[in-house]
Amino acid sequence: MVSLNELKCVACRGGEPTLTHSEIEELSPEASEWSVIEIGGINHLVREFRFNNFVEALDFTNRVGQIAELENHHPMLITEWGKVSVHWWTHKISGLHKNDFIMAAKVDQLFSG
Repeated sequence: MVSLNELKCVACRGGEPTLTHSEIEELSPEASEWSVIEIGGINHLVREFRFNNFVEALDFTNRVGQIAELENHHPMLITEWGKVSVHWWTHKISGLHKNDFIMAAKVDQLFSG
């Protein structure tokens, strides 16, 4: 079985359905450190990463940004002293898409590796 971090994002067009609850449950084991939270009626895939200082947090933010540019799928990033919060959701469909889980897996690999 191919892990999510090995997949590329596919272009998402408006009008595609958001992931169902069962699809989210199926993908969640590959993003076990992430939480699905609703913000303004839209599901987000969210994780907070901890660091020793601001410089490390900022470096991680920039590396996440590089991956986002390569995949043309961009998160909300909140960088603070010692932590970075990453929020994935697909803007065009106002909810979660498989791309969000693919990107979460790529960020997990970046953090651990």
